Amino acid sequence: MINAERGKGYLAIVSTLGILLLASCGNNGQPTEQGFAVNFIVGSALEQFCQQAATKFNQQQPKLQNGKAFHLKCIPRGSGDIVNQVTDLAQQLQKGTLPADAAEFPSLISLDGDIYLSQLRYQIERLFPGQNYIPDITDAPLLANSPMVLMTSTELAPFLRQQPDIYGTLVKAKNYGDLAADAPNLPIYFVQTAPTHSNSGLQTLVAQFAYVSGKKPEQLTVADIQKYQDKVRTIQSKITRYGVSTASLAKDMVKNGTFWANIASVYESSVIEANSEPASNGTRYEAIYPKATFTSNMRAILPQAPWVSPDEKAAAEQVIAHLRSPEMQKIATELGLRPGTSGVALGAKFLPEFGVNPKETYDSLRPPKPPVIEAMLKSWQEFAKKPSQVVLLVDSSGSMEGDKLPAVQNTLRDYIEKLGPKEKIILIDFDDRVKPPLIADGTPTGRKQAMDFIINLNADGGTALYDAAITARNWLQKNLRPNAINAIIILTDGQDTDSYISLQELNKELQKSNFSSDKRLAFFTIGYGNEGEFDAEALKSIAELNGGYYRQGNSQSISRLLSDLQLEF
Repeated sequence: MINAERGKGYLAIVSTLGILLLASCGNNGQPTEQGFAVNFIVGSALEQFCQQAATKFNQQQPKLQNGKAFHLKCIPRGSGDIVNQVTDLAQQLQKGTLPADAAEFPSLISLDGDIYLSQLRYQIERLFPGQNYIPDITDAPLLANSPMVLMTSTELAPFLRQQPDIYGTLVKAKNYGDLAADAPNLPIYFVQTAPTHSNSGLQTLVAQFAYVSGKKPEQLTVADIQKYQDKVRTIQSKITRYGVSTASLAKDMVKNGTFWANIASVYESSVIEANSEPASNGTRYEAIYPKATFTSNMRAILPQAPWVSPDEKAAAEQVIAHLRSPEMQKIATELGLRPGTSGVALGAKFLPEFGVNPKETYDSLRPPKPPVIEAMLKSWQEFAKKPSQVVLLVDSSGSMEGDKLPAVQNTLRDYIEKLGPKEKIILIDFDDRVKPPLIADGTPTGRKQAMDFIINLNADGGTALYDAAITARNWLQKNLRPNAINAIIILTDGQDTDSYISLQELNKELQKSNFSSDKRLAFFTIGYGNEGEFDAEALKSIAELNGGYYRQGNSQSISRLLSDLQLEF
């Protein structure tokens, strides 16, 4: 036994140790991040793996041999965005406007495939010739991989699987009845991610050029791009949506059904994930493996560059060893990714019941030359990409006073400046009444008209949200852009106060918007501000009735949200 005085002292020590222990832990009892950060910018396909591996790594409270503590921080981005971001930072370094030790530089990089790695290496080499700041593909250790496949329902899979040249088939076929006499007469609705942003989208675009030309990607020339872009445009004409990320695209396909999309170009891991949480209607999905496809290698890229200090390099090497350890590689396989190291068994979901064939064989495609990739992307943006027409409803009610309206105006300005040659936008201002539409495009005149609209926005009045939504739907129906993606974006910070139409009446009307036909009109909604300031449930129902989605934004995230939405069209 301990006496009272000693007992008090004992309890005080225990209490102090408990406080110190809690101080070193986060709210969930996990150790807090210690020391400097190893900023690891990763493609979206590796995001979950990185986050789970980082949690386990940081629990170990890693240190360098010199005693300095550090932690791993995962920063997910689209692969195209990563290349643009790192290239932009390198340009600032070259000009002397950004120091090498700036926090913006990543210590470690992973892209979702080797095409974007070759592009990153090409861009940095142009800025710093002969320096080899970005390692070659063979010098970047493999973390995981996942082959590109075509995802479709079990009902439709047999008709796609028997096509020896799938993309060649998509040039000629308009519906499944063109594939086989016993196939359902269902139109072909195809989805892929935007190649300027996402690795899977770029690999899909390269594969399309390779198939229609009959050449291997590395054999393609800049002249070939112009020669075969008509056929690629025919494939792209079947697009119903360009996704921001591969995972979200596959999830939207499951949620929205076969009239939204019945072929998606995704990773094998996306099919596994789709079948892990089956659709509410019981639809199952299968991976169709083309005879030649990209393996989508996800590598650890450690720049040998001035912005990676010796301490950061040593820490990054520890991170790479951790990510390639058998324990972490097992996590990758559980997420539906194939391991980056030998001797690690595939996860339990690599089975036919999850729509995949772990023993499937295919020829692995290699990246084209960087100038050819640049020509492809230019061709896609200016010629092959499916056109779009988007109505953007902007809430300018009195609640937008203060910081909200300027933030939205800046965001709209960015949207207008990024308009491509095949994109048209219709701007509608609404408060307690719906103003006349302004039609703009990516021409200098169109951009000037749109900027005048943005400058003249004034916060005042109530919110006729439902009236604005039905006005936009009616305008699009009367002015439908043929063979284009037609969509509506609603940006609001409040609840409806002044509409003549009710939400129930609006929803009944939106169900008549021909979503199951080529005249489909998709809705996307953004609630701007704090939760409770707007009717999130109303915005969700408006979006989900017509194959779109709802997001919440604030002054920090609104620009990113609208930029991501712009990629959809």
